[in-house]
Amino acid sequence: MYAEERQQRILREARERGRVEVASLSRLLDVTSETVRRDLTALERHGLLRRVHGGAIPLDRLGFEPGIAVRDTVLTAEKERIAKAAVDQLPPEGSILLDAGTTTARLADALPTDRELTVVTNSLPIAMKLSTRPNLTMLFLGGRVRGRTLAAVDVWATRSLAETFVEVAFIGTNGFSVERGLTTPDSTEAAVKAAMIKSARRAVVLADHTKFGNDNLIRFGSLEDVDMLITDTGLDPLEVPSLNSTGVQVMRA
Repeated sequence: MYAEERQQRILREARERGRVEVASLSRLLDVTSETVRRDLTALERHGLLRRVHGGAIPLDRLGFEPGIAVRDTVLTAEKERIAKAAVDQLPPEGSILLDAGTTTARLADALPTDRELTVVTNSLPIAMKLSTRPNLTMLFLGGRVRGRTLAAVDVWATRSLAETFVEVAFIGTNGFSVERGLTTPDSTEAAVKAAMIKSARRAVVLADHTKFGNDNLIRFGSLEDVDMLITDTGLDPLEVPSLNSTGVQVMRA
């Protein structure tokens, strides 16, 4: 078993059980305790677990949400593939919406330079990045800017979205599952994400495989509410049929 496969298994066990122990993981994975400790250190560095005496606890169970700088360094190759696949979902012209997030930011980088588009976003970094592009009309949603994600939230943002209609909305999420749908830790971001889905003809969720089964505090939609989920090949292909059963089209990039 490769290190990435072990770490995915460890993360899944931690989220299911609420805590993992070095000794039990060593037996389960048939590796040394030192190998498990290295895996836990790597997962902690990526902002997914917090080391405790004898094991680790998933950060989402602690109500902790990693900042944008930390998340931007995690699973970069997977996020690039997701963004590249998402380019094919762009309309030939018209308007799109980009939610705040590190994967949607990579889609912003990948937007074609030969296509006239209006881009609506609540992400301050995305708005700043795209504002100088001559082929794009950049619209930034107002509202309080949340420091952890640099996303505009609260009533100004949701009011603007109520008067907005775009061809495609590209939505980020902290977690997704068949049972709980689309979830995020913060209620203000959840309200904006729900309004984004309603404002679009089509909604496409961009989420790497570690978000699968990671149910957070606030639900902002179900998989039935969106048209497509683009993730990466780290998602077990055996999980795809159950996701497809909700009506969402799943793409593994």
